[in-house]
Amino acid sequence: MSKAFGFVEYGGPETQEFLDRPVPDPGPGMLLVAVRAAGVNPADWKKRRGLFGTGGELPVVMGTEASGVVLSVGAGVTGFTPGDQVFGIAPAGAFAEHTLLAARTTARKPVGVGFAQAAALPVAGAAAYGGLEQLGLRAGQTLLVLGVSGGVGTAAAQIARARGLRVIGTASGISAAYVRTLGATPVDSKGPVADLVAAAAPEGVDGLLDLVGGDALRAAAPALRAGGRLVSTVDRDGAAALGGGYLAWDPKGTVLAALADLVAAGELDPHVSATYPLAHAAEAMAEIESGHARGKLILEMS
Repeated sequence: MSKAFGFVEYGGPETQEFLDRPVPDPGPGMLLVAVRAAGVNPADWKKRRGLFGTGGELPVVMGTEASGVVLSVGAGVTGFTPGDQVFGIAPAGAFAEHTLLAARTTARKPVGVGFAQAAALPVAGAAAYGGLEQLGLRAGQTLLVLGVSGGVGTAAAQIARARGLRVIGTASGISAAYVRTLGATPVDSKGPVADLVAAAAPEGVDGLLDLVGGDALRAAAPALRAGGRLVSTVDRDGAAALGGGYLAWDPKGTVLAALADLVAAGELDPHVSATYPLAHAAEAMAEIESGHARGKLILEMS
């Protein structure tokens, strides 16, 4: 049996508990992995609360992204063998001692990248990478990131800087110093954002990556110069109303490999802000659900 953490019905934290499940069998296109680390994301509590729907069989093992060591591969899998150190998307849940990774959304972990760093990349890193690809900005242009201090924003600011972009990011005032460590100019999200951005970039910004949505997106939109581009990860309708698009997230293996190369080169730090053993998964979930987590939270398996 394999120890895991998940929820037994849709609702609040009281529905979470530890589970014992058989070690999963890798079907076609899948890898069985001994998990070393798993990323914790806001999507985990949103799924538990049923915000993505309540279909499917219960209980549900939580977590979407994991890193670990390949134990066996399913039919049709090429390019991976037992013993490989990998990271990727875990359709069967990542908060577990063993899980399945989809070969299409898995990459090898470089030797110089830790398991915790790798587990922080498939969701937030791939979302940031995808958003920047959609925006298609050129070196020398200016990017505004709404909600830059979270996991996606942390990755987006650094990837953008590596591409030669100037980055302005909104965050609470207490996060200003952190935002500067990302190479971005901080703007207080509690202030008159459009005015503050205009002061930092009088010519306007060329791209807006929205990680907040709603009123914050509408307040910041005037900072986008004529012909600028907007992509949102959270507000499809709001982005469309402003002439922008919604994130087309695709954490395929080639994207994950590119992210890992940036980490290995020192151009991307996933900013793992806290690690918890699997036994303290509930505490990690409470921190991410509070909305005050900075950077990435990671569960580590013994």
